[in-house]
Amino acid sequence: MTASTSAAARRRFSLVCALALWVTPAIAGNVAGGALGGKSFDPDQALQFSQSVIGKPIGDYAFRDRTGKPVRLADYRGKPLVVSFVYTGCFSACPTTTARLAKAIRAAQRTLGAGTFNVVSIGFNLPYDSPESMRDFARRYGINDPQWKFLSPFEKQIPALVADFGFQYVATPAGFDHVTQTTIVDGEGRVFRQVYGEEFALPLFIDPLQQLITGKAQPVQGIGDAIERIRLLCTVYDPRAGVYRFQWSVVSSIVMFFLMLVGGIWFLWHEIRKRRRFDRAAAG
Repeated sequence: MTASTSAAARRRFSLVCALALWVTPAIAGNVAGGALGGKSFDPDQALQFSQSVIGKPIGDYAFRDRTGKPVRLADYRGKPLVVSFVYTGCFSACPTTTARLAKAIRAAQRTLGAGTFNVVSIGFNLPYDSPESMRDFARRYGINDPQWKFLSPFEKQIPALVADFGFQYVATPAGFDHVTQTTIVDGEGRVFRQVYGEEFALPLFIDPLQQLITGKAQPVQGIGDAIERIRLLCTVYDPRAGVYRFQWSVVSSIVMFFLMLVGGIWFLWHEIRKRRRFDRAAAG
């Protein structure tokens, strides 16, 4: 080995060591701040934990949206809320999941109506997932839906926040290991359903939202509200086309059931009157 070659090798070695000293604290900090601390990621345990929060309330956490405006989770109460966790430095799973979620949201809006539910994506890799980074992430992947907010939490709240949603992650040299999940929260702030995977069938996403929207315990507000609820109840998934369609056969079944119910009531009323006339005639 020549002197020049040896010097070049020493420079490369020094550069690698410097890079390692710079990267290692960042990774260690992310691991310590993650929901699993320094533990290895166990998908089965993470899935079990994710399911364990269903039915439980979520705290009222503070965020900044992509413009830096302060918002709270309670601001989204009153409607179903769709929540996904992302980190803006991801170039594989998070963009794919976000793109798939965007398609599912558009399908749900066509089926259930625009404005019937809210959507938020929460960055969990702080301080890197700042409002500016979340704004760039949304722009980069073409998310311009006004109902879809991109939020940056405050770092001290991260452990409790991800625990409430049943979301676990651990930092790795390549990014983060975590279960890919989309959480559906009801209008009162309780976890209603978890939807897993980068790819999922539309009914797994739309059916829970439809159930929450049509199952509200409140009176029907006029004929328009009644018609809208009937439309939602009569919308079913067509697996061959991969879309939801208004199913007239469901309407026919409802109408037939109603007519049979009315006919049965009329028959009983008629028989009771006939029996009473017979009893009066027999008594006279």
